[in-house]
Amino acid sequence: MLYLGADHGGFNLKEQIKKYLVVQKIKFKDLGYFNFQANDDYPEISFKVAKAVAKNKKASGILICGTGFGVCIAANKVKGARAVTVRSITEARLARQHNDANVMCLSGWQTKIDLAKKIIKVWLNTKSSLAFRHKRRLDQIKKYES
Repeated sequence: MLYLGADHGGFNLKEQIKKYLVVQKIKFKDLGYFNFQANDDYPEISFKVAKAVAKNKKASGILICGTGFGVCIAANKVKGARAVTVRSITEARLARQHNDANVMCLSGWQTKIDLAKKIIKVWLNTKSSLAFRHKRRLDQIKKYES
């Protein structure tokens, strides 16, 4: 399952991404915000998406705020979430391969929908590397979390 969430800074991009996902027949669940609210706060939606992803090993999430940084910081407070801010196709691929990132954060102010579509396609189709060094590093993070 793919979970989506955005604050006011990412709301418009999230709505465009939803249309893309429907056309691509990619199953997703929008966890909010459901209406543009100029005074909403990114931590609430970040925690919601990150918790949903952390509960399901096969799930991933996309969070969007103005910069992509706030949602990333908040999502990483949730045990089991490995959130990264992504600005390029290469970063999307490497975040999945090297870090097994499960939450991708985008900038609603900087990421145009055409680039977002390409990033999402790579994000969803890239598997985590099975290289020992990557697994070892992820195990260190898991150990620290517990």
